[in-house]
Amino acid sequence: MRIAVASRDGRSIAGHIGKCADWIVFEVELPESPEAEPVVKEAERVTLPKDFVFHHYRDDAPHPLASCSAVIGASAGDSFVAKMQRRGMEVVLTAEPDPATAVADYIQRTVTPAKPRPIGSLICKLRDALSPGE
Repeated sequence: MRIAVASRDGRSIAGHIGKCADWIVFEVELPESPEAEPVVKEAERVTLPKDFVFHHYRDDAPHPLASCSAVIGASAGDSFVAKMQRRGMEVVLTAEPDPATAVADYIQRTVTPAKPRPIGSLICKLRDALSPGE
């Protein structure tokens, strides 16, 4: 299983992940035994060209993160979440700052919920309403 984590600096999880160009992709090996822990390994770092940043991406070419089953970040708008679900990707929002820990938490279903951001959410909704093609 591949999971992409938004990270502008390569060390911490980014917010507003629809506009994030930099991602850390992790490979997760699920154990055969229920007693064993999953193995989480960093597979690659991806910097998306502007046309492939999700905010700009129009599904007109294969996406570099299409093989990922989930994307993780600190914040995202409702429109982004809906678009990713249509693409078959789960969006996971968390307050955990460490990318590898966030992936492990996701696999173990112990994700630290993202911090509420009422003003940021309102801005995202307004941008979605005014964006062409949305």
